[in-house]
Amino acid sequence: MKLHPEPTAAQRQTQPYPQPAQPALEFPGCRPVTIKCADIDSYEGRFEYWDSDTETAWMVCEPTTDIHELPPQRLAALAALIASVRGSPIECYGTMDLLLRSGRGARWRILQADQAVYLHPMRARLPEGMGMVLGEHDFPDVVLEVDNTTDVRRNKLGLYQEWGFPEVWVEVPERASPSRPAGRQPGLVIHLLEDGVYRPAPMSRAFPGWTAVEIHAAMNEPVLSAATGRVIERVGRALGEREGTGPDDTPWLRKQREEGRAKGRAKTLKMLMRKVLGHDAKDLDLTGVSDEAVMDALLQCADEADFRARLQGLRR
Repeated sequence: MKLHPEPTAAQRQTQPYPQPAQPALEFPGCRPVTIKCADIDSYEGRFEYWDSDTETAWMVCEPTTDIHELPPQRLAALAALIASVRGSPIECYGTMDLLLRSGRGARWRILQADQAVYLHPMRARLPEGMGMVLGEHDFPDVVLEVDNTTDVRRNKLGLYQEWGFPEVWVEVPERASPSRPAGRQPGLVIHLLEDGVYRPAPMSRAFPGWTAVEIHAAMNEPVLSAATGRVIERVGRALGEREGTGPDDTPWLRKQREEGRAKGRAKTLKMLMRKVLGHDAKDLDLTGVSDEAVMDALLQCADEADFRARLQGLRR
């Protein structure tokens, strides 16, 4: 879908990437508001799209509610859990400017997403103070749009496609406002850019194996379910396999896993002592001997005297 004419040869010489002519766009569920070019740098409010030629911003008509705000926050929380399992950070930037500059370097067109996810912040060209600038920063790996009373399929998704964003998720929450248009069914659609065109896909390309059904369920459940926990671990490990990382590369998770393993070893050791020696042998001095070495001695000894002798040998 092309919303704007191709640039001329002269434009291509002065512009590093295609820049649209004045768009004749509409944004369902939004109202136009004037924001002057002189004021846009300091403007801190939210909008769907801003155009410098008309100095018009399209803002959602309905007041901000938790129905709209929770999915982006939950995606950020889910991404943090996946990052922990993978063993390297993921950055979520929330609502920020996605900016197309004019040939003179001024702000020309601005999109704002509900969430922008960078899977590899340590090596990406990340947005700075004014947001993500096309041609200067890397695209987010995933952009999330929440459609509650809006419909990004009409024009906004076309702009994402035209600007080259690789993966866009469009989420319609389970809970609906009274003003949600009839016919909008809850669910999540993943749009993948292929040969310059978005195509719906059953699962994410950025998060390997994470399906649209699983993502929608995770962003709408009130409490993290066991099923979602298993999905998070699966996706995190799949990402880690690509990079040779895992849960032990996340310091706080590594500490928890070490504590869990230590408790497991202590329990097993206690059971072995009872089975081999007939008691817990609390008087034993195990200082300087690893749990694994104690277990080996228990499994190899003939009796308690032999076990104690083996321990003495291990401490020499």
